[in-house]
Amino acid sequence: MSKKNFIEELKWRGMLHDVMPGTEDELQKGMVRGYIGFDPTADSLGVGNLVQIMTLLHFQQCGHKPMALIGGATGMVGDPSGKSAERNLLDEETLRHNQACQQKQIEKFLDFNCGENSAAMVNNYDWFKSFGFLEFIRDVGKHISVNYMMAKDSVKNRLETGMSFTEFSYQLVQGYDFYFLWKNKGVMLQMGGSDQWGNIVTGTELIRRKDGGQAFALTTPLIKKADGTKFGKTEGGNIWLDPKRTSPYKFYQFWLNASDADVANYIRIFTLNTREEIEALEAEQQLDPSKRPMQKALAKDISCRVHSLADYEAAVAASEILFGKSTDEDLRKLSGETLMEIFEGVPQGNVGADELSAGLSIVDAMVKSGFMKSNGEARRALQEGSISVNKVKADAERVLTQSDVLAGGVVLLQRGKKNYFLLRVD
Repeated sequence: MSKKNFIEELKWRGMLHDVMPGTEDELQKGMVRGYIGFDPTADSLGVGNLVQIMTLLHFQQCGHKPMALIGGATGMVGDPSGKSAERNLLDEETLRHNQACQQKQIEKFLDFNCGENSAAMVNNYDWFKSFGFLEFIRDVGKHISVNYMMAKDSVKNRLETGMSFTEFSYQLVQGYDFYFLWKNKGVMLQMGGSDQWGNIVTGTELIRRKDGGQAFALTTPLIKKADGTKFGKTEGGNIWLDPKRTSPYKFYQFWLNASDADVANYIRIFTLNTREEIEALEAEQQLDPSKRPMQKALAKDISCRVHSLADYEAAVAASEILFGKSTDEDLRKLSGETLMEIFEGVPQGNVGADELSAGLSIVDAMVKSGFMKSNGEARRALQEGSISVNKVKADAERVLTQSDVLAGGVVLLQRGKKNYFLLRVD
């Protein structure tokens, strides 16, 4: 078992926000069981959830037993923390599908077969499904006062706009989760984002008031980008762990494009690199920031663990298409979907498949598709040697045929280094 100090590990990584007194002493005594809850509101976790997954991973690597709680019951209620309006509640079938998908993703990070500190997965629907309403308000509700619940930020922040009894009761339901796991599974610690502090300490309070027991709480900071925009979102929406929602190429690009102001924070939180490795990368970055060694190391580490080494290598190859010295052979290795992602927003024009079957001169192709305005402009560009077809220089004699068509039914034209054009073949 590793003797690393979990609290110290979180501190130097910038992952500690609040910790209940006595927590570190409890962790130093020996193996502790701790859990984090995940709400199954989507069929994939997003990069925002990775902070909590990494917290559980560090917890396990420090010799403790991590538990991931999938909120099959709490997902039916909806957590008001950090929300300005009530969420739409999901039906049971959707929740079960989402739970199964999220469970597979969490299993890629934690070790579920390593002896006494093997990770475990629990679902709070298992203990709530037969818990009657009257029984709940009698056995749980009587221990926590309305005054106590009203004092929580997640409630106070919503009093102006109003919140339903359903959402108001959420902290009681989450509090009972902690009580149940403490009572039946020996769980001593609940962790979560800093917006969860109120819900977590409701659990420790319920354990104290109901059974005179003691339990502990710890939260991580909510990640904010240096420019003030929300972490985990792009113009295209959320960045997901599921490759069907966010392709490995776009996932890789998200991390690669991290600003210099953010990357030092991200590499500590999202990778398993040691302090020495990170400090060496920082020194390298200071010598030549244009080489972006920290962004590259971050993007590699996290792409390989969320997806695979092969997906990472494909994403690097795809990035080289735009920014490096790639070849026609490299282009032909890419799927149509990846090609379209790389050249998203690039101007496009059309030619007929029958024209390529007969052979279409490069000049005619460029003018008909709208890449060039006239035959004269097309010929001048060819004479200058600035035109490429699928990354190969073309001259005025070049004829396009069906053999030039890449996956996705396109031919890549290029003028100079940066002016790309997609020739769609219909």
